[in-house]
Amino acid sequence: MDEFTKKRAKLAELSDEELKHRFWDLADQVVQPLVDLARTHTSPSIERSIVLRMGFSSLEANAIVNHCIRRDLLDRGAGGIIYRVAQSQGLSIREAGERLAQGELWDTFQEGDA
Repeated sequence: MDEFTKKRAKLAELSDEELKHRFWDLADQVVQPLVDLARTHTSPSIERSIVLRMGFSSLEANAIVNHCIRRDLLDRGAGGIIYRVAQSQGLSIREAGERLAQGELWDTFQEGDA
């Protein structure tokens, strides 16, 4: 019996719901190392790129990322900080980012917000 037939026999016994669950478990196992790497490895250029894609100008993005660096928050993700500050302050993403770029609202970001 070849390897495929052996593996197929085990899967044939599973219901559609069990197959679906197995698929997502395996997908999570494959993706998790990438998620872990992304959480622990970023750079100012990556964070600026994210903020630019959120609609901010290069000057605004650079200011926000520089504030993140000065406060040792780069690993929290500049875009995530903008989002969480906007949510906590009841602001639009745009307004929160503009104010963060100007050096405001940084005291509203809590370390536990990450």
